[in-house]
Parts: sequence; structure tokens; C-alpha cells
Amino acid sequence: MFMSMFVPNVSAATLLKLTVRRSARGSVVYTDKFRSYDSLMFCGYRHLKVDHQKYFSSGRVYINGLEGFWSWAKERLMKHHGVSKDRIPSVSQKNWIRYNHRTGDLFESGSQLPL
Repeated sequence: MFMSMFVPNVSAATLLKLTVRRSARGSVVYTDKFRSYDSLMFCGYRHLKVDHQKYFSSGRVYINGLEGFWSWAKERLMKHHGVSKDRIPSVSQKNWIRYNHRTGDLFESGSQLPL
């Protein structure tokens, strides 16, 4: 299930605090090579990185699913010419549902989808 949570900034301290709050120590965390994630390995997490300058995956380690979603969602958000901060969580959740069901018929699913 999609969890609407947006971070106030992408500093190492903010990302680490949120990771500790939501993930058990010892968990495997997959990221790209963004420097703010570097401190994860010093706090009890197994941190696996994908260097997109060299390759897009390392065996089963890849983050293209999330990147694919944001590429798809940004394309749909462009028609709004901006979304207020208050509406971003609900708009993102709707896009997440639509993205996960993009090959099917949303109307066929009926009331099962929380649109």
C-alpha cells in the first residue's frame, strides 16, 4: 500500500531519522548513490547502492520501479501547472493507484479502489 509521506528536505539527518522510524535495524535498504543515504550503513542497515552512471541494476538490486512511477506521475501532474503542498499526498496516492492498475480497467475494479 502506498504511504503518503513527504520529507521536508533530503538531508542525511532527515532521511536517517525517517528510516530509523519506519525500518527495523538490520534491514536491507536499496538506494541510488545520493550522498544523503551514506550514513545508513553506520546505523545498523545493510545499504546497497545502484550507480546509474555505470548500470541500472546490480543483480536483483534496482530502484527503477520507483523512478518509473515518478516519471509517469510527473507527466500527469504537468497538466495541473503545480499542485499545492496540501494536495500532494492525495494526488500522489491517486497516481500511485492508477500507476499500479495502468494496464487494467479502473472502472472494472469498482469499489475496491480508494479513489
